[in-house]
Amino acid sequence: MCIDNNKAADLFHGWDDALIWSCLQGHMGNMLLDNDEHPSSAVIEIGDFCFFAGSPNAALLTPFHGVKLLIPKERLWEELIEGFYGSRVRKTFRYAIKKEPGVFDAGRLNAYIEALDHCYELKLFDQEIYEMAKKEEWSVDLCSQFKDYEDYGKRAVGAAVLYQGKLVAGASPYAVYNEGIEIEIDTKPEYRRKGLATVCGARLILECLQRNIYPSWDAHDLRSVALAEKLGYHLDYPYVTYILADG
Repeated sequence: MCIDNNKAADLFHGWDDALIWSCLQGHMGNMLLDNDEHPSSAVIEIGDFCFFAGSPNAALLTPFHGVKLLIPKERLWEELIEGFYGSRVRKTFRYAIKKEPGVFDAGRLNAYIEALDHCYELKLFDQEIYEMAKKEEWSVDLCSQFKDYEDYGKRAVGAAVLYQGKLVAGASPYAVYNEGIEIEIDTKPEYRRKGLATVCGARLILECLQRNIYPSWDAHDLRSVALAEKLGYHLDYPYVTYILADG
């Protein structure tokens, strides 16, 4: 959990990313500063994501565990990351999606839900679904940032599609922040291209609207952008991301 983030908040000013907000507001993640009293550089680590801001500083490129997505605020950070990690990083792009309260068409979202084949069951997350999500690699990120189901139940809401009682698709918060969530959507590989991600996304968005929280979206590729636009979102801009290999 972040501690006294006010000292570093200015370094991330203007960066409208839900994961950054989550850490700055003290909900999730960790922050490392170059100087605790007068920081000029900072990195926020939350799940698989690391956000770098302020003056580029190689001291903040500490060893990370597992595969990480390194996201620089400015070009000078890009140069430092490329020089520091070399062939261990691969440059790619993610896609920021506009945050537009009031943009969603409830009728359209409900139509997607009503079109779900009757062989599937659509439910909100409960403890059983949470535990199922934790057990498989394809679905673990639907709940990976929560300590346990009690934590999830207090701070999150998710939508799941079941087939014969088994989880096959879900939409759930990757992170939470004041008055909003960052949506994570995953589908079991053999059930993809059946519209299940659309149904889960539509159900979660409607639930968020009912609870007066905003369902933020950030797209990892153009297919995710297309799904977001189908649900009512609009593309904002692409941004540089480095995939750091484990080890």
